Amino acid sequence: MTTPRLSRRTFLGHSLKGAAGLAALAIVPRHVLGGPGQVSPTEMLTHAIIGVGGMGNGHVGYCLGDPTARLMAICDADANHLASTLKRCSEACKGYKDFRQVLDRQDIDVVHIATPPHWHALISIAAAEAGCDIWCEKPMTRTIGEGRYVIDAVQRNGRMFRLNTWFRLHSGFYGLGTPVKPLKQIVAAGLLGWPLTVRVSRFTGFDWKVKAWSGLTNQPPEPVPEGFDYDLWLGPAPFKPYFRHRTHGSFRGYWDYDGGGLADMGQHYLDPVQYFLGKDDTSPVEVEAFAPWPPHPDAVCLWGRVEMKYADGCRIILESGDWGENVTDGQPYVEGPKGKIYKGMKTDPPGLLDALSTLPEPEPMISEFSTSVKTRQKFGLNESNGNRSNMLVHLANAAIRTGRKLTFDPVAQRFVGDEEANRLVDQPMRAPWHL
Repeated sequence: MTTPRLSRRTFLGHSLKGAAGLAALAIVPRHVLGGPGQVSPTEMLTHAIIGVGGMGNGHVGYCLGDPTARLMAICDADANHLASTLKRCSEACKGYKDFRQVLDRQDIDVVHIATPPHWHALISIAAAEAGCDIWCEKPMTRTIGEGRYVIDAVQRNGRMFRLNTWFRLHSGFYGLGTPVKPLKQIVAAGLLGWPLTVRVSRFTGFDWKVKAWSGLTNQPPEPVPEGFDYDLWLGPAPFKPYFRHRTHGSFRGYWDYDGGGLADMGQHYLDPVQYFLGKDDTSPVEVEAFAPWPPHPDAVCLWGRVEMKYADGCRIILESGDWGENVTDGQPYVEGPKGKIYKGMKTDPPGLLDALSTLPEPEPMISEFSTSVKTRQKFGLNESNGNRSNMLVHLANAAIRTGRKLTFDPVAQRFVGDEEANRLVDQPMRAPWHL
């Protein structure tokens, strides 16, 4: 009888599942190898990066700079991206045009997905089915409906999933001047009262990049550049004639691939809000947008304000400052009936922060993905809570695109009594691609 092959992926994915102690025993200490700076082979994780233009370069830099990471494969539909990135890598790293060739390998532990978002769900699901753990760029998926399929594939296959935004875990998030931990402590202790309003605005420190990621309209077709497989890049997206601005860095301006500045920056800005409000298992029940009408069917354009409301009365207000009204400085970031917190952690009444040293610490979270991979314990921002902050982005864009107030069911993850809006939840894919 032939003994089944036990691949590295199988060992990490199944032998260590739910067994952190076994993982620790499997690692040979560095001193056994003969000195500092040397890494045991069992400590090394093998990585593949799918999409090496734009954000993919950051993932390459991470892998090349981490002594416990070995970059084995990179993939891109653009031969120029592939060639220039391979020059940065060792000879052990191989280049591919089609992500399916990468997933056919048996020696990859972690797959990084740094493609445009219209690929995120399909590649996440395929990577989970192939037995790989997944490090995915934001937004997690291009639609609300795709998130359910990703969660199912990740959990059914016992995979670890990391969404690539980190502000609930560490670091001061853009423009506000503070990490999220003190906000979580103050809110959880009830020092601001309840319900709360959170204002995510340029004047509370958050630039939505609305103008930067607006699409172009009425562009004439252009020849596809040599070495760029445009049909493969489109994948599940509808076929539309090529012009340069549709692809690569500016793809965010087109509904077929992304959702403008809201989708680009939304999970960075909104995941910490979801976390400190304690909303990791729910979503708003109402959403309404103030934006130009009608929206363009292809190009993402300007918007002014979006308001979302939870069942308990908490609200999130998004303000771009780029259309329709002037957003004034001096607004609080978080406001409740008992107090307010402003940019730079100034408070009203003064002295709210004096209580921080006496408040309970938030529940600890794993903030290094390699720890999740080796111990089989969930990363702090994973497929489940990440999908909820992903929904905030797509709820806002649904309100912008439909031009009316929408009611949402957080359990069914569908809009109530609005089939036009629900067509944005579940969108067809171009054959032969499907979920």
